[in-house]
Amino acid sequence: MRGLLASSAGVTCAAALALSLTSPAVAARPVSPAAVRPAPGAEAPGSTQSLPLAPLASRDFTLAPADEQGLPRRDVRHFSLAGVIWDDPDIELHGRVQIRTRAAGTDTWSGWQDLEAHNDDTADPGAAERISGHVHGATAPLWVGDSDGVEVRVRAEADRSAEDMARGSRTVTTAAPLPKGLRLELVDPGESAPASTRQEAAAAGDPHRAVAPRSDPTPETPEPAEDPATMDTSAPTAEPPEDAAAMDASAANAGLAGAGAIEIPALNRQQTEQELFALRAGELTERQRAKPYIGARPRIVTRRGWGADEGLRERKFVYTKKVKAAFVHHTASGNGYRCTQVPSLIRGIYRYHVKSMGWRDIGYNFLVDKCGNIYEGRAGGVARPVLGAHTLGFNTNSMGIAVVGSYGSKKPPAAATTAVARLAAWKLGLYGANPKGKTYLKSGGGNRYPKGKKVRLNVISGHRDGFATECPGRKLYRKLGSTRTTAARLQGR
Repeated sequence: MRGLLASSAGVTCAAALALSLTSPAVAARPVSPAAVRPAPGAEAPGSTQSLPLAPLASRDFTLAPADEQGLPRRDVRHFSLAGVIWDDPDIELHGRVQIRTRAAGTDTWSGWQDLEAHNDDTADPGAAERISGHVHGATAPLWVGDSDGVEVRVRAEADRSAEDMARGSRTVTTAAPLPKGLRLELVDPGESAPASTRQEAAAAGDPHRAVAPRSDPTPETPEPAEDPATMDTSAPTAEPPEDAAAMDASAANAGLAGAGAIEIPALNRQQTEQELFALRAGELTERQRAKPYIGARPRIVTRRGWGADEGLRERKFVYTKKVKAAFVHHTASGNGYRCTQVPSLIRGIYRYHVKSMGWRDIGYNFLVDKCGNIYEGRAGGVARPVLGAHTLGFNTNSMGIAVVGSYGSKKPPAAATTAVARLAAWKLGLYGANPKGKTYLKSGGGNRYPKGKKVRLNVISGHRDGFATECPGRKLYRKLGSTRTTAARLQGR
């Protein structure tokens, strides 16, 4: 998602299920609204501190003070995720953004950490979401854990060149001006998901998992059951959410899970094929009817499951026609998280995307953590072709899958890449797409392909395939070949 490509001048990355997607397999459970109201104080809604940056005294006398801005060390309210934003989303920040933080309740400060300056996961040019007037330029967010102190510095990238003089030569240093309106965004994702969605996570031998604290559920990812007769297709549920926006988000998955479900359960291959015929019977080709290539539906934690505050996003859902391709990303938010913290981390990214960057919802359609858990991203229904904001120029007829972490130099865990393959095998299978195949998408405009150009891409592509960026990181990008092969095998190809 982020950073400059060494070989490129471009910048880097970061209603009921209506229509045909309706199935009688799982019905909503009628409950009294009074029964679902969380107890007072059961949910911390989260908050954002927005602090303007100011010029710092430069350490390089050849640079003007305006070329280095920041915030001196200070005490702040608790936060767990941080990023820097600026006024114009079309202006790039050429420079280095660094932050250090103090662990809450201690005198312990971290070392300086870099924020990825180029956060180019975004809506297409000209899209309503992009031209809303609320969108800001931004770095990728960084997960720092519970903190109550911060210091930040942003320094323009210096361009040093030799200039011939009558008496020899000298080195001249210049720097592109920093974007206007730089602000530090400190995000508190809230202490917990709604009380009615809490549950313990089982230990699975992963050192990051242990036992999930009650405040942040990250349930285990089970293998699909093999015997349809013994498979319980009902999802664990909270009581149906009371507010209208939460009800809409839950209803968008009707037919896959009950109202208020915290997860959509895994199905085995036979059940998934049966569901495919129920969901899309009128849209399947003769070839699909004869041989439905689709992977078993994996378990997916819903927005309710990770504690999304549905009041943050825009109320309506926006769809494209189909899902022809999947773009794989990394969130570039760092790898220093435990899997039990992922619901909080996603809530932080969600709030950052909406409140700080000005998007209508979280940009990704799905997120996958390093333990292999899969999470619903942008609202609208996991089986539907929801329009995301993840790959500038190629959001139409595609989906974005973000692996939580930074994978430029860090190898992604096998659990994460396997989960990406399982998710792609199922979701692409709903629309008849071959994970090992190629497809054409029309560019909406970007730094790699002009608007209107039809581009031949892998059905499973990395962000960098559609945009000049380092996303999804060199190490994760190298895994896409095996991911395609695994997803195709899971589809029965």
